[in-house]
Amino acid sequence: MIDDDRELCDLLGSWLEAEGFGLTSVHDGPAGLDAARSGAHDAIVLDMMLPGMNGLEVLRGIRQSCNTPLLMLSARGEPVDRILGLELGADDYLAKPCDPRELVARLRALLRRSTSASEDQSLEVGDLRMDTASLMCWQGGELLPLTQSEALILRMLLEQPGQLIDRQSLSKEALGKPLGPYDRSLDMHISNLRRKLGSHPDGRSRIQSIRGRGYLYG
Repeated sequence: MIDDDRELCDLLGSWLEAEGFGLTSVHDGPAGLDAARSGAHDAIVLDMMLPGMNGLEVLRGIRQSCNTPLLMLSARGEPVDRILGLELGADDYLAKPCDPRELVARLRALLRRSTSASEDQSLEVGDLRMDTASLMCWQGGELLPLTQSEALILRMLLEQPGQLIDRQSLSKEALGKPLGPYDRSLDMHISNLRRKLGSHPDGRSRIQSIRGRGYLYG
């Protein structure tokens, strides 16, 4: 947990440890970035407001080197904060103050998603190859810098290339939550995927949308 509110870290830490989690807390941006890059943690909880570096700077630095599941916290709770966090690679978002039970549930969902892949399968569609155990994906031999959520969405699309997958299924299975009426998190992850994948050589989008229904890879 990367948060400068030590009292909150103690409170949430007690809940998390009672639920079987081991917790490391750091209280400023640079130390949080170093801890996240160590690769020693299964998930990261990152506050938006931090001394030394703000949460978005820390998130950007984390995503340059690892795809550890990450949940952002923000006391402001503004939609623009959530959008920026998702654009930079956060997998989930909670506004502060948060219910510790919801944080536990969200972390469990992130961890379930990160360990649900088969350990001996790979997918190949065109110039993309994905290892479904690690969720690592290569395009033309070059490793793509995908977050866990982006990789899980892409895996679902690559498992059924050319077939429409509805938005609700993508949200439930890849993001671990039902899609609410004003929830743009799936759209933001799709937008990030399109940017990272680029277009087909003929200019067609690799991920096509059917308005109001869902997405397909084709």
